[in-house]
Amino acid sequence: MLTARLRGGIRAHGARAHRTARRHSGPVSRVLRSGTWGAAAAAALAAVAARDVLQKEHAVLRNFPVVGHARYLLEALGPELRQYLVAGNNEERPFTRDQRRWVYASAKKQNNYFGFGTDNDIEYTAGYAVINHKNFGRAVPPSSPAACEEVRLPCAKVVGGPRGRRHAFRPESVVNISAMSFGSLSGAAVEALNRGAALAGCLHNTGEGGLSPYHRRGGELVFQIGTAYFGCRDEEGRFDLQRLKDLVAGAPVRALEVKLSQGAKPGLGGVLPGAKVSEEIAATRGVRAGQDCISPSRHAEFSDVDSLLDWVEMLASETGLPVGIKSAVGDMTFWEDLTDLMAGTDRGVDFVTVDGGEGGTGAAPLIFTDSVSVPFQLGFARAYRLFAERGLHEQVTFIGGGKLGLPDNAVVAFALGCDMVNVAREAMLAIGCIQAQRCHTDSCPTGVATQNPWLTRGLDPQLKSVRVANYIKTLRRDLLKVAEACGVEHPGLIDTGAVEVLDGRTASTPLRDVYGYDPSWGLPSAADRAEIMRIMGVEAPQGTSAPPSETATG
Repeated sequence: MLTARLRGGIRAHGARAHRTARRHSGPVSRVLRSGTWGAAAAAALAAVAARDVLQKEHAVLRNFPVVGHARYLLEALGPELRQYLVAGNNEERPFTRDQRRWVYASAKKQNNYFGFGTDNDIEYTAGYAVINHKNFGRAVPPSSPAACEEVRLPCAKVVGGPRGRRHAFRPESVVNISAMSFGSLSGAAVEALNRGAALAGCLHNTGEGGLSPYHRRGGELVFQIGTAYFGCRDEEGRFDLQRLKDLVAGAPVRALEVKLSQGAKPGLGGVLPGAKVSEEIAATRGVRAGQDCISPSRHAEFSDVDSLLDWVEMLASETGLPVGIKSAVGDMTFWEDLTDLMAGTDRGVDFVTVDGGEGGTGAAPLIFTDSVSVPFQLGFARAYRLFAERGLHEQVTFIGGGKLGLPDNAVVAFALGCDMVNVAREAMLAIGCIQAQRCHTDSCPTGVATQNPWLTRGLDPQLKSVRVANYIKTLRRDLLKVAEACGVEHPGLIDTGAVEVLDGRTASTPLRDVYGYDPSWGLPSAADRAEIMRIMGVEAPQGTSAPPSETATG
């Protein structure tokens, strides 16, 4: 019996011990595990510290191992921290917080009004443009906040009409999508822009990278011919006229634009690294996949203005399309020669796209982005004045580019003589760009300016196409509202007398005096003015006030 009790006691003690061990095993195990993780973390930090001390490339890391990495982390996150937490509404560049907010809200059809007055430092900002409204004028702005939302706003000139091109046409929109190539932008981004162009009834410039499948989503096109002749070149990289004719015959191409230079990198060629040249991009451009895709800095088909005009006339004759040029403005000899030859011969360009030196969507060395070619207003005014002095300004359609997707900048451009404006970065913002400024790294976080499949999958072309269309329609509406506030029916009828430029707090100068314009410059011909007034009178009846009060009688 004693033996049995002893055995029972041993069993009971064992059970209690087991229960006690089980109760305490969790905390002990966690402590052991945390100690293991701590040791692993300490070993990793020690390895990083050893590497930092031994390496010689970075003095900060050599002198401050481990903690020195915080400097590079802050440098990487700096743009985002400044953009969202530090910078004021008007401090950021190239687009301020206010400007981006206006584009985003317009694209989403949200409230894009601003309250409590301007926070721009108008009184102390030299060069600030002010628009002079009229209390009475031919055009009366409608009072409804939603008025003109779906307004038709065609160009005041017929592109190619003065030179009798077979396929001359009047563009349906004064706001169009600027040249951005497939390759620089993702296929999803190009598709969104093209679908948006179809919804908004505007033109979409292909850029020099060729006409891709993503450009065939309903939007009408301007086909840009760059120095590498992508999309219309033979196997040796030379221009191939037949390929061009076949291309434009099978796509909704309305005009050809010969690119001489652009604001982001004037006078400089481009390189798309071989790693980014996919089979799809190679097929679009007519190059080999996986090899560096190089755009020369100059054209091979012509070497001066005289041969350029011969080539332009050949393209127009063979295709029947209007043909124009795109260029930033630098040395004025080119523009002098161009206008002299156009005035003295029967050759000429149908349209001129002037790009501002403010830099654009193209990645470029900092010196080119910041300091090569003059800003849009100055460059455009110089070029336009030469056409006007030779009596050519009414025969050419003028298109402006360079941050003109903002209403205030666009109004000044129209007053200076632009007939249409092209939007690029603003259109990118409308489809999701957050101004991360990583376009040159192939790591655009919104899938706009990258070929990374993981990043581009986040951009839905159908959804974003609606947003870019909303933005374009809103810009057109605002331009029409400002035109009517100035007493005219169309932004192309705003003259240089409607804008003045502040010289500081106490003085200003009319826009025509700033750029040396004759009072009659900056407007279409009398016939074009009459026709666009007729079109706008039919398509957009003017607003009315309440009926006059009845006059009381006896």
